[in-house]
Amino acid sequence: MKAGNETQISQFLLLGLSEEPELQPFLFGLFLSMYLVTVLGNLLIILVTISDCHLHTPMYFFLSNLSFIDICFVSTTVPKMLVNIQTHSRVITYAGCLTQMCFFIFFAGLDIFMLTVMAFDRFVAICHPLHYTVTMNPRLCGLLVLASWIMSALNSSLQSLIVLRLSFCTDLEIPHFFCELNQVVHLACSDTFLNDMGMYLASALLGGGALSGILYSYSKIVSSIRGTLSAQGKYKAFSTCASHLSVVSLFYGTLLGVYFSSAATRNSHSSAAASVMYTVVTPMLNPFIYSLRNKDIKRALHSHYGKQRRGS
Repeated sequence: MKAGNETQISQFLLLGLSEEPELQPFLFGLFLSMYLVTVLGNLLIILVTISDCHLHTPMYFFLSNLSFIDICFVSTTVPKMLVNIQTHSRVITYAGCLTQMCFFIFFAGLDIFMLTVMAFDRFVAICHPLHYTVTMNPRLCGLLVLASWIMSALNSSLQSLIVLRLSFCTDLEIPHFFCELNQVVHLACSDTFLNDMGMYLASALLGGGALSGILYSYSKIVSSIRGTLSAQGKYKAFSTCASHLSVVSLFYGTLLGVYFSSAATRNSHSSAAASVMYTVVTPMLNPFIYSLRNKDIKRALHSHYGKQRRGS
């Protein structure tokens, strides 16, 4: 087959998490439930942070952005999976696959950048509390979010553009429930060296660089907390970081777990099932972590629902 004909493909096949027909209704119900909980939970966080004037601070500004990103992140993969299960189809068009892949990379990168920005915010708040309001001014907060969007867009565009140069053969089955970059690249018949280098560099610079920034911020935070004399001060400082640290641990823990498990096993379906943890479960749990461990969020929720009940 000529290379020119190899690229004239119209669709890929998403094999999903399981090919057993009896499991499809269960998977549909499970993922529909998780998707609805994710969207509603993160929407609630956004509405509460917008409506409560006490939450108009940099910390909750970044949190509302993270919630919006999580809604978009999970919406790039789960709806298509649900449609395929409902229609008993595994097909995704070539254009649809590249679009899904592009947006997945974009919002995954945004998630990483936003967690890093939130770690920086906690670093300034705890290590330099007297300069916090001056340093974390609205202009800087806006620039940090804008820079995150721009860098993530550049990475996503670059990764997607170098996929367009690939030629594909007749084996177009993706053993995943969405068009994951690595899976798509390794279906190609043409040389994937440039794509592999791009993925490694992005993982090292974005993932590794962001994680290094988070670890550095929290090492400084821990040193600062240890230097605090009062036990009450230590507890207050730790409580402001507990929710974010839990989310970071959950996201990076599951992401690294998927990476090492996929490197250790050749079972693609097992890797796809493991990736559910950071693609679906983590965005679903984030609102619960922040609402259950954060006194300000709980106070705002009680105040909001209290007003609604009195109004009715």
